[in-house]
Amino acid sequence: MRLADKVTLITGAGSGIGRSTALRFAKEGAKVVVVDLSDEHGRATVDAIRENGGDATFIFADVTKWDDATEMAREAVARYGRIDVLFNNAGISGVGAVHETSEELWDKVVDVNLKGVFLVSKAVLPDMMARKQGNIINMSSCIAEIGLMRRAVYSATKGAVLALTKSMQVDYAPYNIRVNALLPGTILTPFVEDYLKNSYDDPDAAINTIKQRQLSGELGRPENVAEAALFLASDESKFVMGSPLYVDGGVVFGKMA
Repeated sequence: MRLADKVTLITGAGSGIGRSTALRFAKEGAKVVVVDLSDEHGRATVDAIRENGGDATFIFADVTKWDDATEMAREAVARYGRIDVLFNNAGISGVGAVHETSEELWDKVVDVNLKGVFLVSKAVLPDMMARKQGNIINMSSCIAEIGLMRRAVYSATKGAVLALTKSMQVDYAPYNIRVNALLPGTILTPFVEDYLKNSYDDPDAAINTIKQRQLSGELGRPENVAEAALFLASDESKFVMGSPLYVDGGVVFGKMA
């Protein structure tokens, strides 16, 4: 029970990495606040946790809206008394080089991936600061460290999240708040599966190409990232501060001969 009685809030917890992490946290004794834009998917995550004897509640919220962020934080504290761990997981992708990226797509991806981290953190931090205790995990990506074709706005946001993580750690270390980032490689989530089906004539060939980028020779699974998030959320990582944790199958630091 590595998270026994810890109150954890996870954005984008209705599917993929968010859902896997919510289930994993609950299994380790956490009380889980499931935040998502999909009522159906968010409640399905809560139901799965409760069916296994866990404690979870669903809050509908749009991370790009300040009113939603503040109400989400208020509801979580009202129900559980505090927020021990915040996992800023919600995010979307954007495909295209700079000249191919519309202003609308740029603004949308920046709003969710970067502004969402800012607003939710801003809403949750006052409670953590008052108690002088807290733990924030931000979802970046290994793309923050490498160049990848036609991922301009996604790369920009994930690089910014990594930089923001380091800055936040300096600001909030005096309040005993740890802030770290997860940097996954390509993870086979429902979102990625849909993207491959809709973007390539041969999705299987696309998957094989992506696999070749990773030394593991395989795509990651949501559970792989959930395990890394669990480490950062637990007291086992109490000396890890302002750090990027790579869960990328060897993309960043490896290269086949």
